[in-house]
Amino acid sequence: MSLQHVLGVDHVMVTVRDLDASAETWRRLGFTVSPRGTHSPHLGSGNYTIMFGEDYLELLGILTETEHNRPMREFLREREGVERIAFTTDDAAAGVREVQARGLNADGPVHFGRPVELPGGKLGEAKFNVFRWPLDQAPGGIRIFACEHLTRDTVWVPAWQSHANGVRRILRVEVLTGDPAAAAAQFGRLIDEQPITEADAWRVRSGGNRAEILFYDAAGFARRYPEAVRKGAAPEGAVALVLASDDLPGATQALGAVGVAHGGVVSAPAHAANGIIVSFVPQTA
Repeated sequence: MSLQHVLGVDHVMVTVRDLDASAETWRRLGFTVSPRGTHSPHLGSGNYTIMFGEDYLELLGILTETEHNRPMREFLREREGVERIAFTTDDAAAGVREVQARGLNADGPVHFGRPVELPGGKLGEAKFNVFRWPLDQAPGGIRIFACEHLTRDTVWVPAWQSHANGVRRILRVEVLTGDPAAAAAQFGRLIDEQPITEADAWRVRSGGNRAEILFYDAAGFARRYPEAVRKGAAPEGAVALVLASDDLPGATQALGAVGVAHGGVVSAPAHAANGIIVSFVPQTA
């Protein structure tokens, strides 16, 4: 990647209507979920995080309507699920300049924080600087932004990084769209990365060893997942998360009756995870 201050997928945001109920849903899938956080007032949102080695999932819900969370509210009128993907930036201000130099009207940086209830009853604070690409640039329906972590020790807390399903990292975000070639090309332009063509999909690397973004159409989606797994998925947008687990039997046990084994992996159907297929594959390295 030629962008010097955008370093790959940092976290994936799962936007939900009922934040507390969704946290319980993901706990039942074998994830350790952090205590609930409340963002700065101008954001009007709250979250739970699911932490891995270098990346994480964020369950995000609206607590108070604000102008900032208007796009979230518009998204939730249609569906729950992956609304945004965050990239790591080592310098948000430099990242803005870098993206703007490529002709894109990046917005920010914006500073915000949230209190964090740490293990043992201590209270800390997580602080961030973020910037976002233009709202009208959403390939396959996915908006993107970048996050500079100022207090990593209050986000990557070891007690929250161990999961009954053995997940260690995000491998892929999979996006269903009517024109995957065009969506992949647009996504690649936003992060200055050339898409890679596959037999029935287009892949965009996000940088380093971080998650990739895969774009395919309805036929490609059907080839990857049986109907029982696709049940509850949206007709377009980010429909699947592929996660690497070092304990696939543990993942299978954690999913219990909801899990569907297929092609050497096990998946939670979309209807069981806020409209997203959550697929567990063996960790290879």
